[in-house]
Amino acid sequence: MITLKTKMIGLLGEPLTFTFSPQMHNATFEALGLDYFYRPIEVGKEELYNVVKGLKHMNYAGFNVTKPNKVRILRYLDEVDELAAKIGSVNTVKIVDGRLIGYNTDGEGYVASLKEELDFDPKGKTFTILGAGGAGRAIAFTLGFYGAEKIYITDRMINCSEIVASEINANLRTCAEVFELSDANLKACIDKSDVVINASGIGMMPQVDRTPFSKELLNKDIIVSDITYNPLKTKFIQEAEEIGCRTHNGVGMLIHQGAKAFEIWTGVQAPIEEMTKTVVDIVSNLNK
Repeated sequence: MITLKTKMIGLLGEPLTFTFSPQMHNATFEALGLDYFYRPIEVGKEELYNVVKGLKHMNYAGFNVTKPNKVRILRYLDEVDELAAKIGSVNTVKIVDGRLIGYNTDGEGYVASLKEELDFDPKGKTFTILGAGGAGRAIAFTLGFYGAEKIYITDRMINCSEIVASEINANLRTCAEVFELSDANLKACIDKSDVVINASGIGMMPQVDRTPFSKELLNKDIIVSDITYNPLKTKFIQEAEEIGCRTHNGVGMLIHQGAKAFEIWTGVQAPIEEMTKTVVDIVSNLNK
């Protein structure tokens, strides 16, 4: 039951129809007996400032930020965590005495899920990343931080890729390289990579019939990773499995980034097992 004492958490993005985050967090709050409530607030770039300004004056302990707001939110924050500042993207905000403090848990969540699900260490490995937006930036920076040998980055807006690569090379070490999006360039990068990551959002609900590129560019020796978690298996993942690739979806990233955000807001250690059970239950119900 929501009361005047309930601490609210929001999710700011657009669209939010298919997000699992409210169910995951609210089930976790309830399991631990915490008087918090997580709710989606559908808002795009144009009205983001007005919504954020309002939340500061309400009983909100913080909020998550998702597409298309992860970069734009930076201009409205009072303080940014060091890693989030380097990444240039924020997905978690804590409100303390009216001040907005930004963090990024996306990249850490992604790397944690790779290690847990595939026993895969990014150190010394080569990656091809499609999408240089908020999540793509976070993943690329974090992979570089954990010792990736090479990171090839592309985006429909090539200047976004160039900014991400130049900032990684300047702030971490020289390991990122931009390539223009074409089948020939994709094939060349994928053939040199251990993992290809779809961080573009192509293939997520409701456009589930789309893929970021033709399956003919893949080979069975590469890990195919799609950070989408709804649907659980995008068309991209399905086609990769048909070829014989090892695959990795966005569920683990959702859980681990959510756990880190949970701890930022509450100061309580996140129950990974409980959060995983909730997400698995959601997915199971979707497949019935």
